[in-house]
Amino acid sequence: MPERRSSHDDLIDHLVRSTTLQRGEAARVILDVLAYFDETTDGFVRRRHRELQSGGLVNTEIFERIAAELPHRAVAPPELSLRQLRRIVYG
Repeated sequence: MPERRSSHDDLIDHLVRSTTLQRGEAARVILDVLAYFDETTDGFVRRRHRELQSGGLVNTEIFERIAAELPHRAVAPPELSLRQLRRIVYG
C-alpha cells in the first residue's frame, strides 16, 4: 500500500532538513502557523482582549493596543475604530 502524503509534506520535509525539528514537531508547527493566519479579525480582537486583560491592562489601553496591532497582521483588516473593537468584544 503506498504511503499517503499530506498536502504539507514538502514543507514538513523542508523544515526537517533545515532545522532540528522532528517530523511530528514540524507538522505541528505548520498547523499552528496555518491556524494563526486563519484567525478572523473578530477572533483576533477577542483573543488579544482576553490576553491583555489577563495581563492587567485596562480597556482603554487594550483597545488602543489592539488598534495598533491590527494593521500588522498578515492580511490586515480595514481600520476599525475603538468603538468597533469594543462592539466585537462586548456585542
